[in-house]
Amino acid sequence: MNRELKSILTLVILAVSGLSSMNVAAADTKARSNQFWWPDQLNLTPLRAHRADSSPYGEDFDYSAAFSQVDLTELKADVERTLKQSQDWWPADWGHYGGLMIRMAWHSAGTYRIHDGRGGADGGQLRFNPLNSWPDNANLDKARRLMWPVKQKYGNRVSWADLMILAGNVSLESMGFQTLGFAGGRIDDWEADLVYWGSETQLLANDKRYHKGKLEKPLGAVQMGLIYVNPEGPNANHDPLSAAADIRESFGRMAMNDAEIVALIAGGHTLGKAHGAHKSNCVGAEPAAAYLEEQDLGWKNKCGKGNAEDTVTSGLEGAWTATPTTWSHLYLDNLFRFDWVQQKSPAGATQWIPADNALQDSVPDAHVEGQWNTPIMFTTDLALKFDPGFREAAEQFWKNPEAFNAAFARAWFKLTHRDLGPRSRYLGSEVPDEIFIWQDPVPAVNHKLVGKRDIQRLKQQILNSGLTLTELITTAWASASTYRATDMRGGANGARLRLQPQATWAVNEPAILSRVLGEIIKIQTQYNNSASRGKQISLADLIVLGGTAAVEQAVQSAGYDIDMLFTPGRSDANQAMTDVASFAALEPHADAFRNYYSPEAYATPIDMLIEKADFLTLSVPEMTALLGGMRTLGISTGGSTHGQLTQEVGTLSNDFFVNLLDMNTQWSKSNAIGIYEGKDRASGSVKWTATPVDLIFGSNSELRAIAQAYAAEGGEALMIEDFVQAWSKVMMLDRFDIN
Repeated sequence: MNRELKSILTLVILAVSGLSSMNVAAADTKARSNQFWWPDQLNLTPLRAHRADSSPYGEDFDYSAAFSQVDLTELKADVERTLKQSQDWWPADWGHYGGLMIRMAWHSAGTYRIHDGRGGADGGQLRFNPLNSWPDNANLDKARRLMWPVKQKYGNRVSWADLMILAGNVSLESMGFQTLGFAGGRIDDWEADLVYWGSETQLLANDKRYHKGKLEKPLGAVQMGLIYVNPEGPNANHDPLSAAADIRESFGRMAMNDAEIVALIAGGHTLGKAHGAHKSNCVGAEPAAAYLEEQDLGWKNKCGKGNAEDTVTSGLEGAWTATPTTWSHLYLDNLFRFDWVQQKSPAGATQWIPADNALQDSVPDAHVEGQWNTPIMFTTDLALKFDPGFREAAEQFWKNPEAFNAAFARAWFKLTHRDLGPRSRYLGSEVPDEIFIWQDPVPAVNHKLVGKRDIQRLKQQILNSGLTLTELITTAWASASTYRATDMRGGANGARLRLQPQATWAVNEPAILSRVLGEIIKIQTQYNNSASRGKQISLADLIVLGGTAAVEQAVQSAGYDIDMLFTPGRSDANQAMTDVASFAALEPHADAFRNYYSPEAYATPIDMLIEKADFLTLSVPEMTALLGGMRTLGISTGGSTHGQLTQEVGTLSNDFFVNLLDMNTQWSKSNAIGIYEGKDRASGSVKWTATPVDLIFGSNSELRAIAQAYAAEGGEALMIEDFVQAWSKVMMLDRFDIN
């Protein structure tokens, strides 16, 4: 070896050694969060997530306008060409990537769960960890990499979130299925969501999410790192009936009934294949743990070619039908015509093949020319045959292929659009004309809206009705605060507060609510009967207007003059437009702003406060101002006075913060569970009572800093201004018609 080359190699070795040392040092110098040192520390991160400055496109980027520039026909043609252009670095099964793309679309949307509205395709969260690296999403990183040339061509005119769903649709259509349509409008996130996926600390574990045999709320999957269920049955027990129970529970938590579940599984497994050509020890780390040089690709396979016929994904191996790139009804035909026996895949996973060598060598191999294989089923597939409820639906689809096609089309559209929000967000030329009840429809406004004079007159009528400010504010809040930014459901529009199930929710105090709504409806009827020039006002608008008028009065009582903006244009839904079972998932089992906490809440009162604020897209100051203001206004379910740290209930003031921070008060636990007493330090007499939700604004250092800003000289005006802005924001959250 010459001297020059030796010197170069020495430098390289030193550089690599230095890099290794630097990595070790870096590991020792990482900043640690407060949660590292104090695991119980309140985490306010959810209220600071997804800020506009996270996006490279800036705060003023209008995705709707950008998407409108796209020729959807051209885009779909580009996607279809990509599906049929097999790449050497990841060869397509049978020369068509359709099965892979359908799985990507499904897994992008399939994380949606009804209890908190989290998950789903909107935002394109499949691009980020942990979802990007979940075991259930193995090799979907390749699907997005294959779609990158299309995304690159269209830039910000097509979001990743939309493209992943569209790729699934185009795949189905390319393979001979007629989809129901496609709607764009999903806006990309630029950071990972902070989502509670379960308390397990190991992927594929499920030892903590079950309590007394019931899956913990708000979770939707039965194991950490799965979209739904283990295809081999619960904990790989290979029992179709227990698998059916898991399927029904998990799919039910994404708002699917038995018929929809059967249609989705049967339709999804009609096309494509599973991959388990080798043992799992062939496969390397997931993207989050892979080496830098892998560039966000994971699951590197060291066995054979590492792809094509050597691919390892789930560990199960094979196709369900003899036509895996063509839509057919062979899946159901195979399921019912044959008995199925267990078989081990090359990876060692348990799957099922037809008994007595039926259908042997009937499936062309995806990569090896001239090789033929036997079709397979998962344990979860056999659940459709052995569970009575699933079997009934499956047999109907088997006997009536057209019904099956229609059911799959509708279930697929629901799966991929469930979290997109109201139809006003739907973009593109392929939006179906049909309105689905799961879209929470509201009628179009077909009347002239009230003007400024009408609004002032209606305000006065409401204030003169005999209803208290507290009742008006509570009712408006009850209507608007059902909104969840996670899936854009709920809100004041539609006035579903008067309908089932909302009218009977415990948090809404049904008897009081009925009386209040009765008075508001009287005012609405009187106005609409006497109005001229086609003007009308909806109950939804009048409920919000009543709350607005009451807040204005409360501000005036504090000595400030304010005229809050009110924007009419809401309409009233009816009971037939409302899916009672679906809406039941929105019931608040905790609402800190109304001082309400039920035993059915799935987290602590403080954690539920943060979640509620997150649903309402509140910042930390907005949450703080709203809660402190609501306490001084006397907003409290059940008449509780805990946390009302003021002598002037009904006046919007900063008293909550002033008295919470008063060092003349000493706080201690009372004999009542979850209640604290604030005693005068000198006399020992009880001055106040409060809940953990109240005291956290003095206990947590970040919240205390904001509380101090509101309690200081000049802070009352600041707090009132922040309260009014936050209130107005909540009242308008579901106004997608103008937002």
